Amino acid sequence: MRLDKKHLLFITGLAGLMVLLWVLFPPVISGRDMEEKGPSSAIAAHWIFSKDYIQSGTITEKDLVMRDVSGNANHLRLINLEDSNQKIPSVRWSEEDYEQKDGVETLQFHHKKSDAGGQYFQTDKDAPLNHNRFKNGYTIEVLFKLPKQFSPKDHGGMGIMSRGGGRSTLSVSDFKQVQWASQPLNLQRSETDWSLALDSVENWYHVAVVNDGKHSSIYINGVADFRHSTDAEIFGIDVAKGKGWNIGASEKENKADALFSGNLQEIRIANRALPQEEWLIQQKAGDHVQNGSNHYQSLRTKKKNYSFLFVPDPQKTVRSKPEIFKEQMRWISKKYEKLNFAMTAFLGDMVDQSDSLEEWVHSSTSVGLLDQGKVPYVTIAGNHDYGKGNPYLKYYGSGRFKDKSYFKGASPTGYSSYSIIKAGSYHYLFLSLDMEHMKEDIPWAKKVLKAHPKTPTILLSHQILNIEGDTPIETERGTLAWDELVHPFNQVFMTVNGHHQGSTHRVKKNAAGNQVLQMLVDYQSSYHGGNGWMRFAEFDESDKVIRFKTYSPWVDKLPRPQKTYFDVAYLTGERDQFQIPFDFEERFDFGQ
Repeated sequence: MRLDKKHLLFITGLAGLMVLLWVLFPPVISGRDMEEKGPSSAIAAHWIFSKDYIQSGTITEKDLVMRDVSGNANHLRLINLEDSNQKIPSVRWSEEDYEQKDGVETLQFHHKKSDAGGQYFQTDKDAPLNHNRFKNGYTIEVLFKLPKQFSPKDHGGMGIMSRGGGRSTLSVSDFKQVQWASQPLNLQRSETDWSLALDSVENWYHVAVVNDGKHSSIYINGVADFRHSTDAEIFGIDVAKGKGWNIGASEKENKADALFSGNLQEIRIANRALPQEEWLIQQKAGDHVQNGSNHYQSLRTKKKNYSFLFVPDPQKTVRSKPEIFKEQMRWISKKYEKLNFAMTAFLGDMVDQSDSLEEWVHSSTSVGLLDQGKVPYVTIAGNHDYGKGNPYLKYYGSGRFKDKSYFKGASPTGYSSYSIIKAGSYHYLFLSLDMEHMKEDIPWAKKVLKAHPKTPTILLSHQILNIEGDTPIETERGTLAWDELVHPFNQVFMTVNGHHQGSTHRVKKNAAGNQVLQMLVDYQSSYHGGNGWMRFAEFDESDKVIRFKTYSPWVDKLPRPQKTYFDVAYLTGERDQFQIPFDFEERFDFGQ
């Protein structure tokens, strides 16, 4: 069929219009669709760890090769470290995946730092990625999940991926922080960025390391925290000649080190800083941490109940987000009477840098809101509070409390103190034992306890319990405090401390065979240095129970559109929200 001139002009015009529309409104291609589109100038490498993307080989035969779906031929081959005792492959297929879809598999790595052998992946020696210096910036995305029994001893410092020759490493710290250490092209040193602490081993995480040619940032599930390494401009990633990339391992002295444990689903590396709308994962509105909630929960279930409030290490908020610490204090001063907070106890590290006058002023001024509201409170020093001229004693020594009726005295060092407050049917003694001067102050503390044998006592110190995986463990100072002050003195029924990132508790029996609750509360490495979370202990004498909840007034007041994935007002995990049966009359019957 011949087309006349009119039809030819129409077709030509239509084609031109389609080209113009393509330029003005290019089609949006998701990361998961890109693998079938061939090489991309933006995507340097893209690996999807599923059986659908095997290039060749198998795990069983130890010759598995995973295809680079970007089309750039950066395929990954399985590297096997010899171990004569290794009967089961360290890398296995798993049915777990980010979106919890049926039939989707990911790779699960099983390693401990003590293992002699193991498996990881490496790019071929001639892979184009090995020579890429990323001079225009980069975006590294990883979809992964931590091992179910994560512990600093077994997994701290494990490498998710690294560039050979020690030029860069994406790893997970002891505190479950993602760390990106890289040697940029413009500096003769390595720079490290780190994220907030990952909240749960049950969650999948999308990590994005983004360098815009000037600065790097780490995003966890779309959220960047205030932490960064330097204000200096950094760009690119240095290259070690003849070295490739390791997936599932860091590198030390030219050897694979600290192999990864957990699930890997997808890794993608781009040649530039990608905007969030081009990332593999888009966080949906309302998404938040698995063990958290923004639905209202009562902090006081009965009118007769009273609570003790514990404020964990304020150091990071005082340093980097002072508005959060101030909001905590403002809220306490407004609510303490209505919610019957009998005592507020700080767990140490009132500042992050003891030589920073600005931090001490921020800390003291915010706590001053409690003074203005006549809120009963006690403090202890943490390891970040000691410094030249004893700044802690200047701002939080006995002089600050001399006009408070509940304050009863301080130790000769000035760092330890005790207070007595009336709450419910009892008077409670708060014994604040300084960590640095613990041995020196124990004789004084014993005199206090001997003088009040029938007064229920809560012992506060900055370091008592630590946490290893899911297990509470006793520190050296904790053992000393237990042996000298808790085990032999029946009136001590609770200890509370901070210092170690995490939350845990245990019940232990003293010399009289009675229970002592020990509790660690510290969120300093979490989002925004703790995000305003505080621990509430509601004492219910009639129901014979103590209920514990973790709540942030800062998050609660944030407008919904401003809430990120990590912004939850209530932490609801089993270590953050729980209750302990407690027969008050029986436990506080100290005899004659």
